Amino acid sequence: MKISRMYPWLLLMVVPIFLISCFAAKNYERPEVVDEAGFRTDNLPQDSMTMATVSWKELFTDTTLQGHITEGLVENIDIRIALQRILAAEAYVKQGRAGFLPTLQGSAQYTHQELSGNSQFGAMFPSLDQYQISGGLSWEADIWGKIRSNKRAFQAGYLQSVAAHQAVKTDLIANIATLYYQLLSLDEQVRITEETVRTRKNSLETTQALKEAGNVTAVAVKQTEAQFYTAQGILIDLTNQTRLVENTLSILLGREPGDIQRTSLEKQEITTDLNVGVPIQLLRNRPDVIAAEYDLVNAFELTNVARSNFYPSLTLSATGGLQSLDFSQLFDSTSLFANIMSSLTQPIFNGRTIRTQYEVSQAQQEEARLNFRRAILTASKEVSDALYSYGASTEKIEIKNKEFEAYSIATEYSEQLLNNGLANYLEVLNARENALGSNLDLIDAKFSQLQSMVNLYEAVGGGWQE
Repeated sequence: MKISRMYPWLLLMVVPIFLISCFAAKNYERPEVVDEAGFRTDNLPQDSMTMATVSWKELFTDTTLQGHITEGLVENIDIRIALQRILAAEAYVKQGRAGFLPTLQGSAQYTHQELSGNSQFGAMFPSLDQYQISGGLSWEADIWGKIRSNKRAFQAGYLQSVAAHQAVKTDLIANIATLYYQLLSLDEQVRITEETVRTRKNSLETTQALKEAGNVTAVAVKQTEAQFYTAQGILIDLTNQTRLVENTLSILLGREPGDIQRTSLEKQEITTDLNVGVPIQLLRNRPDVIAAEYDLVNAFELTNVARSNFYPSLTLSATGGLQSLDFSQLFDSTSLFANIMSSLTQPIFNGRTIRTQYEVSQAQQEEARLNFRRAILTASKEVSDALYSYGASTEKIEIKNKEFEAYSIATEYSEQLLNNGLANYLEVLNARENALGSNLDLIDAKFSQLQSMVNLYEAVGGGWQE
């Protein structure tokens, strides 16, 4: 090939390199919505450390609970679905990386033609056979950053799927722990109620004896009997609720509904400092916030892609191979052929398709930005809610302990007075009912404290880091 004939091709190879330096796509910058992350609390311990970095194995010291969490992280259906989404996103990332490479296609063709005798060549060639083996090479220059933006969009989509998997993991750990603690509190309430049923059965027998002795009336007997049935009704509700929670927890563990192994409420201790760190750490710890930002990055890069469609595209293509009318000569050197072509395409009128795609991408980018902002505000709210709830439940435990102690003493005193004929039986009934309710409320307060601790751990983005 002469040097003068090579100049156009060298020019076509060099020009795209210079044009690539004119990258038209914008670079992503984190929006100012992150400055809105803040905590509302009265006495929040903020420092450079955060409980989000604490492993769930250190936070939940109950080995039985640890076993359930481990099982759930392996068998839970939502976790497994999230992993499949990661694999799908990873495939798109590989596709994005290959966008800079040329495409190569190969083909083998055989063509048979029957020509009309009255046609221009029909008298000389009544039939024509042609054999061809060829390959085609095509490469598009990334002048305006379209391919690069697509690659970044795929990468953001992959990282979003990873963060989404982490969010599912955090949520799953929190749900398993909450349901486990709920089962322990229900067990304790069932135990107390069963003891109350036995006590009230004995009280009913005692009241009947007192009536025969003329110390109480039939009304007192019936009231005692009613309290006995009330306790039985409460026991039925608690037992049923226990079965429902067991079924729910079983599904989270990826197994059929059944019994759940567990310890007791009194063995649960909170040994981790409830530090939440500074607000900006939510961006690094909360997987749902991370996923929301990667969704914004994805939408931003797709807007770059849509914008690049307004500009011309430069494509270089080449085709070559073997072509012959006789199969026996197909692989001769005289059968070689080659075509080289370059094209510069500028869209002019296309039914507003490019403009529509660009406007839609802009709207989707703004939607992603608003979702990111909402994720940050929601995260801040959940941290504040969990802290207030933990503080309130801790104070309530102390108060309920005092209340239950007071009602227990009142019940004991009223029964002694009744036995000596110095008190009304109605006072005894009220004291017993109040003592039972207070005891059940005390267990609820202990469960609320544990649940608030779990909610705070989830709110600061804990659980997904091993």
